[in-house]
Amino acid sequence: MTENISESITSAKNAVIAESRPSTIQIVEFVLGSERFAIDLFDVKEVVEYTTITKLPHVPAYVRGIIDLRGEITMIIDLKHRLNITEESSTSLESSRIIVLDDKITRSKTGILVDEVTSVSTFEGDQVDYTSASVNKQETSIIGIIKRKVRVKDKEINELIIWIDIRQLLGDIDTTP
Repeated sequence: MTENISESITSAKNAVIAESRPSTIQIVEFVLGSERFAIDLFDVKEVVEYTTITKLPHVPAYVRGIIDLRGEITMIIDLKHRLNITEESSTSLESSRIIVLDDKITRSKTGILVDEVTSVSTFEGDQVDYTSASVNKQETSIIGIIKRKVRVKDKEINELIIWIDIRQLLGDIDTTP
Protein backbone atom coordinates (compact mmCIF):
# COMPACT_ATOMS: atom_id res chain seq x y z
CA MET A 1 0.00 0.00 0.00
CA THR A 2 2.77 2.44 0.98
CA GLU A 3 4.65 1.58 -2.22
CA ASN A 4 1.60 2.47 -4.31
CA ILE A 5 1.28 5.83 -2.57
CA SER A 6 5.00 6.53 -3.02
CA GLU A 7 4.76 5.60 -6.69
CA SER A 8 1.72 7.86 -7.09
CA ILE A 9 3.48 10.78 -5.43
CA THR A 10 6.59 10.28 -7.57
CA SER A 11 4.47 9.98 -10.69
CA ALA A 12 2.50 13.12 -9.82
CA LYS A 13 5.69 15.09 -9.11
CA ASN A 14 7.21 13.96 -12.40
CA ALA A 15 4.04 14.98 -14.25
CA VAL A 16 4.12 18.47 -12.68
CA ILE A 17 7.81 18.84 -13.51
CA ALA A 18 7.22 17.64 -17.08
CA GLU A 19 4.31 20.10 -17.52
CA SER A 20 6.46 23.02 -16.37
CA ARG A 21 9.13 22.22 -18.96
CA PRO A 22 8.70 23.68 -22.43
CA SER A 23 7.93 21.38 -25.35
CA THR A 24 10.54 23.22 -27.43
CA ILE A 25 13.41 25.46 -26.41
CA GLN A 26 15.30 28.09 -28.36
CA ILE A 27 18.89 28.73 -27.39
CA VAL A 28 22.00 30.62 -28.42
CA GLU A 29 24.82 28.11 -28.61
CA PHE A 30 28.42 29.11 -27.90
CA VAL A 31 31.85 27.69 -27.09
CA LEU A 32 34.00 28.22 -24.00
CA GLY A 33 37.33 26.40 -24.25
CA SER A 34 36.38 23.12 -25.91
CA GLU A 35 32.90 22.77 -24.40
CA ARG A 36 29.56 23.78 -25.86
CA PHE A 37 27.18 25.90 -23.81
CA ALA A 38 23.81 27.51 -24.39
CA ILE A 39 21.61 30.21 -22.93
CA ASP A 40 17.96 30.95 -23.58
CA LEU A 41 17.45 32.92 -26.80
CA PHE A 42 15.06 35.31 -25.06
CA ASP A 43 17.80 36.38 -22.62
CA VAL A 44 19.89 37.67 -25.55
CA LYS A 45 19.61 41.08 -27.16
CA GLU A 46 22.35 40.71 -29.77
CA VAL A 47 25.77 39.24 -30.55
CA VAL A 48 28.60 41.63 -31.41
CA GLU A 49 32.19 41.22 -32.50
CA TYR A 50 34.98 41.68 -29.99
CA THR A 51 36.03 45.26 -29.41
CA THR A 52 38.61 46.80 -27.11
CA ILE A 53 37.56 46.40 -23.49
CA THR A 54 38.51 49.11 -21.01
CA LYS A 55 39.58 47.57 -17.72
CA LEU A 56 38.07 48.87 -14.47
CA PRO A 57 39.95 49.09 -11.18
CA HIS A 58 38.77 47.29 -8.04
CA VAL A 59 36.27 44.93 -9.68
CA PRO A 60 35.97 41.15 -9.37
CA ALA A 61 38.28 39.19 -11.69
CA TYR A 62 35.38 37.93 -13.84
CA VAL A 63 34.45 41.52 -14.77
CA ARG A 64 36.57 42.03 -17.89
CA GLY A 65 35.73 45.76 -18.11
CA ILE A 66 33.47 48.02 -20.14
CA ILE A 67 32.90 48.84 -23.81
CA ASP A 68 31.15 51.67 -25.60
CA LEU A 69 28.40 49.95 -27.58
CA ARG A 70 26.76 52.51 -29.85
CA GLY A 71 27.04 55.22 -27.21
CA GLU A 72 26.01 53.06 -24.25
CA ILE A 73 28.47 51.85 -21.61
CA THR A 74 28.19 48.04 -21.43
CA MET A 75 29.85 45.93 -18.73
CA ILE A 76 31.57 42.78 -20.01
CA ILE A 77 31.61 39.60 -17.91
CA ASP A 78 34.24 36.97 -18.77
CA LEU A 79 32.05 33.87 -18.70
CA LYS A 80 35.02 31.47 -18.78
CA HIS A 81 36.40 33.05 -15.64
CA ARG A 82 32.96 33.12 -13.98
CA LEU A 83 32.51 29.38 -14.66
CA ASN A 84 36.11 28.53 -13.67
CA ILE A 85 36.97 27.20 -17.12
CA THR A 86 40.75 27.24 -17.34
CA GLU A 87 41.11 25.62 -20.75
CA GLU A 88 42.41 28.02 -23.37
CA SER A 89 40.49 28.61 -26.57
CA SER A 90 41.86 27.69 -29.97
CA THR A 91 40.60 31.08 -31.22
CA SER A 92 42.24 34.42 -30.55
CA LEU A 93 40.70 37.01 -28.25
CA GLU A 94 40.07 39.27 -31.25
CA SER A 95 37.88 36.61 -32.87
CA SER A 96 35.79 36.04 -29.73
CA ARG A 97 32.22 37.36 -29.45
CA ILE A 98 30.21 39.33 -26.94
CA ILE A 99 26.65 38.24 -26.25
CA VAL A 100 24.76 41.34 -25.13
CA LEU A 101 22.06 40.34 -22.67
CA ASP A 102 18.50 41.61 -22.65
CA ASP A 103 18.11 44.62 -20.35
CA LYS A 104 15.31 42.88 -18.45
CA ILE A 105 17.67 40.35 -16.86
CA THR A 106 20.38 42.74 -15.66
CA ARG A 107 20.33 46.06 -13.84
CA SER A 108 22.52 47.70 -16.49
CA LYS A 109 23.84 47.02 -19.98
CA THR A 110 25.76 43.76 -19.71
CA GLY A 111 27.50 41.45 -22.16
CA ILE A 112 29.22 38.12 -21.73
CA LEU A 113 32.51 37.33 -23.44
CA VAL A 114 32.57 33.91 -25.15
CA ASP A 115 35.08 32.21 -27.44
CA GLU A 116 32.66 31.67 -30.32
CA VAL A 117 28.92 31.82 -31.00
CA THR A 118 28.02 28.84 -33.14
CA SER A 119 24.26 29.02 -33.74
CA VAL A 120 20.75 29.79 -32.68
CA SER A 121 18.97 26.45 -32.34
CA THR A 122 15.61 24.96 -31.46
CA PHE A 123 15.39 21.67 -29.57
CA GLU A 124 12.53 19.47 -28.46
CA GLY A 125 12.01 19.25 -24.71
CA ASP A 126 12.79 15.52 -24.74
CA GLN A 127 16.32 16.31 -25.97
CA VAL A 128 17.12 17.92 -22.61
CA ASP A 129 18.29 15.85 -19.64
CA TYR A 130 17.30 17.77 -16.54
CA THR A 131 18.27 15.08 -14.02
CA SER A 132 22.02 15.04 -14.62
CA ALA A 133 22.32 18.81 -14.89
CA SER A 134 24.22 19.34 -11.68
CA VAL A 135 26.47 17.12 -9.64
CA ASN A 136 26.44 19.66 -6.85
CA LYS A 137 22.87 20.50 -5.86
CA GLN A 138 24.11 23.92 -4.70
CA GLU A 139 25.05 24.81 -8.29
CA THR A 140 21.74 25.82 -9.79
CA SER A 141 22.97 27.71 -12.85
CA ILE A 142 22.83 24.55 -15.00
CA ILE A 143 19.32 24.03 -16.34
CA GLY A 144 20.03 20.82 -18.20
CA ILE A 145 22.15 18.98 -20.73
CA ILE A 146 20.94 19.15 -24.33
CA LYS A 147 21.67 16.04 -26.38
CA ARG A 148 22.07 16.42 -30.14
CA LYS A 149 22.81 13.51 -32.43
CA VAL A 150 25.68 14.21 -34.81
CA ARG A 151 27.42 12.02 -37.33
CA VAL A 152 31.19 11.66 -36.98
CA LYS A 153 33.01 9.33 -39.41
CA ASP A 154 29.97 7.15 -40.19
CA LYS A 155 29.10 6.86 -36.51
CA GLU A 156 26.24 8.62 -34.75
CA ILE A 157 27.13 10.12 -31.38
CA ASN A 158 25.44 12.43 -28.88
CA GLU A 159 26.94 15.89 -28.69
CA LEU A 160 26.31 17.44 -25.28
CA ILE A 161 25.48 21.11 -24.78
CA ILE A 162 25.42 22.55 -21.26
CA TRP A 163 22.33 24.76 -20.96
CA ILE A 164 22.95 27.41 -18.31
CA ASP A 165 20.61 29.83 -16.59
CA ILE A 166 22.38 33.12 -17.21
CA ARG A 167 19.98 34.91 -14.86
CA GLN A 168 20.96 32.62 -11.99
CA LEU A 169 24.65 32.76 -12.89
CA LEU A 170 24.74 36.55 -12.92
CA GLY A 171 22.15 37.05 -10.19
CA ASP A 172 24.69 37.71 -7.47
CA ILE A 173 26.77 40.08 -9.58
CA ASP A 174 26.34 43.79 -9.09
CA THR A 175 26.12 44.86 -12.74
CA THR A 176 26.42 48.56 -12.01
CA PRO A 177 29.69 49.74 -13.57
